[in-house]
Amino acid sequence: MTNQELSSKILELVGGRGNVNSATNCMTRVRIHVKDDGAIQDAALKNVEGVLGLVHDNPGYVEVVVGPGKCRKVADIYKDMGIPVSAESGDAGVSASSDWKANKAAIKGAQKESKIKSMLKTLGEIFVPLIPGVIAAGICSGLATLLAQAVPTYAENSVLAIIYNLLSLINTAFMTYITAWAGYRAAEKFGGTPILGGMVGMITTLGNIDAISKIVGLYNEAQPLDAILRAGRGGVLAVIIGVWVMCKIEKAIRSKMPDAVDICFTPILTLIITLIPYILIVMPITGLISTGLCKVVELVAMSTNPVVRMVAGYLGAALFLPMVAMGMHHGLVALYTVQLEAFGYVTLYPALAMAGAGQVGAAIALFIKARKVRNQRLESVIGGALPAGILGVGEPLIYGVTLPMGKPFFTAGLGAGFGGAFVMLMQVAATTWGPSGLLGIFVMTAGPNGAAMSIVYFLIGLVISYIMGFILTWFGIKEQDVAAA
Repeated sequence: MTNQELSSKILELVGGRGNVNSATNCMTRVRIHVKDDGAIQDAALKNVEGVLGLVHDNPGYVEVVVGPGKCRKVADIYKDMGIPVSAESGDAGVSASSDWKANKAAIKGAQKESKIKSMLKTLGEIFVPLIPGVIAAGICSGLATLLAQAVPTYAENSVLAIIYNLLSLINTAFMTYITAWAGYRAAEKFGGTPILGGMVGMITTLGNIDAISKIVGLYNEAQPLDAILRAGRGGVLAVIIGVWVMCKIEKAIRSKMPDAVDICFTPILTLIITLIPYILIVMPITGLISTGLCKVVELVAMSTNPVVRMVAGYLGAALFLPMVAMGMHHGLVALYTVQLEAFGYVTLYPALAMAGAGQVGAAIALFIKARKVRNQRLESVIGGALPAGILGVGEPLIYGVTLPMGKPFFTAGLGAGFGGAFVMLMQVAATTWGPSGLLGIFVMTAGPNGAAMSIVYFLIGLVISYIMGFILTWFGIKEQDVAAA
């Protein structure tokens, strides 16, 4: 199908244009809100050519998995048709859980919406629009690091020097202003004015914060990084909380402000009233939280004890996809960001990236068994999803193959744990999060081993995860189970 044909077919099977309230996209899915949930034809949607999976576990909301790139094109077609994107309605009810019958226990747990789970989900949704920038910056940082290590005299070559500086510009453009991007997006999510949220985020990193800290006696001249209050203190955690407070203040002021002067006085009053508690209370407190999170990561993922690192890597990789299925993985985004701001790299993500490789190994085992028992449908699904899985796009395999069958979802995770243990043992670190599989090699360039060896260790980890995911699935899944899938 062409993208236009796929868009039309999906629209037809969710009840038509008149039944759709809004449509937007994430990295691999088209997210659709509808008026009448009963009009959504789940079975027919799953069988549409180009649809890789379906997540429909909330009334009035469905996620159609069509893959990276294509999901944006389909969403753009809907936008051109006049279907609203609406950040507020488009994000409501987002869940990473699935309604596959073979995974009923996980679904029941996923459908219990706790306050903590809702909070973690909100964090994840704030960062979803930032992911393309995160990935671009991280890849450019990795390539720049590789270039500098491979050609130490690159600055003497005008072409290489320009390439290095271009790569560095792209990385710096995101990392320098990550708090501004997070503030802008948080204001969108919380119903405030986005540019004011971006300004709060930008203010967080400016030198005037140091001046204020010195005036109130919170600055540490001897060890500025240990200051209770300093520029950047609290990072994105501070920004998200501060913008939430800002949105409450803005709404309260706007409700009382006369329309004639609203555009002039509401923004300035909102910022002034917000900044006093934000700078003096929120930034110091979230700074302590950020420092604590980094200390925990250092004690576990960066431990000098190799056994501790291996256990942490195994558990992280093995449990990551069940966390995704229960919608609990969103909180990791905040941890990644805190570590990236503090150290310039992320140590936990390389291990978690092994989870998708375990799914690849499991899928290969299932493919061979499907061919033996002549299950052509499953063989076709795996054949179509496997290349994407190898590249690092795991959702087609997860939602189309392993999760519907149940057991392979867990044997794949257990197999991935071995790869996670290896990369954590070798202290592989990433310049960002997002890309995994073969697409992740150029961001796995940080850590103590140098860029080239970090990439080599990451690739070895992938192979280990492929092999162990294959072995555990091959011996753990019976042929009759594959025949009936």
